[in-house]
Amino acid sequence: MDPRYVGSPFDEFLAAADAVAVERPEVDREIARELMFEAATMLYNGLAMDGLDEHDTAAVVAGLAADLVSLDPGEAVRARSRATLEDPGDLHDADAVAASYLISASILQL
Repeated sequence: MDPRYVGSPFDEFLAAADAVAVERPEVDREIARELMFEAATMLYNGLAMDGLDEHDTAAVVAGLAADLVSLDPGEAVRARSRATLEDPGDLHDADAVAASYLISASILQL
């Protein structure tokens, strides 16, 4: 594997694909991994998280990894963006994180 494709978001997305394949027997693990790798590549190349610090990037990646394997990923990502603005928790730049979720949804055409 190309070293550019190791780490965030690739590792987290592949782990989410593996987890959903275990939880839902109808999901083919290899296809799920392929789709999540493609999503990570699109987000990486699309600079969806560009400008976020390491802490906020990790939060976005974790959120997207969970949302992209949900039954309605588009709604899950948009809901997470809204929730981020309502309760930013320990995020350093909640506005940028919320925008990153929406940019991600746009890049992935959700």
